Amino acid sequence: MRIGELSERTGTPRRLLRYYEEQGLIAARRSPNGYREYDDRFVDRVTQIRGLLDAGLPTRIIKQILPCLDKPRTIYFPDATPEMIATLRHERDRMTDRIRCLTRNRDAIGEYLDAVLDYNRTEADVHGGIGGGIRSGSDADGSAPDAP
Repeated sequence: MRIGELSERTGTPRRLLRYYEEQGLIAARRSPNGYREYDDRFVDRVTQIRGLLDAGLPTRIIKQILPCLDKPRTIYFPDATPEMIATLRHERDRMTDRIRCLTRNRDAIGEYLDAVLDYNRTEADVHGGIGGGIRSGSDADGSAPDAP
C-alpha cells in the first residue's frame, strides 16, 4: 500500500509516517516510480508506535523494543546495556503509574456519571416523566417568569 492508504488506515499524517521511516521505526520499499510501498503489517506497527509515543516513550526506546512486539516474538538484544535496562524499567514503572491514575480517573468519572443518572431518574419519577428537570426561578429560555 502507498503512504496515503497507510495514513488513512492508521489515522496518522503522512508527515509523521515519513518521520517514523527516518527514525527506522517502519520501512518502505520504493516502487520504480519512487513511491513508498508499505506491507500491510505496518498498519499494526504504526498503531503500536503511536500507542507507545502516546505513553511517553521516546522513539529511540521504541526502536529497540519493536522487535518484541512482532509475532513470532524474537527477543535478542546484543546491545542491552545496564542503562537501557534501567530506562526500560523506568518507562514500564511510569506507564504503570499512569495506568493507575487513568483507572482512578475513569472510575471517578463513572461514579459521577452513575450519580447523575440516578439523580435524573429520581427527578423524572418525582416530576412524572422525562424532562422534569430543576428550575430555579426562570423559564426554559432563561428569562424570569411572568409575575402573577
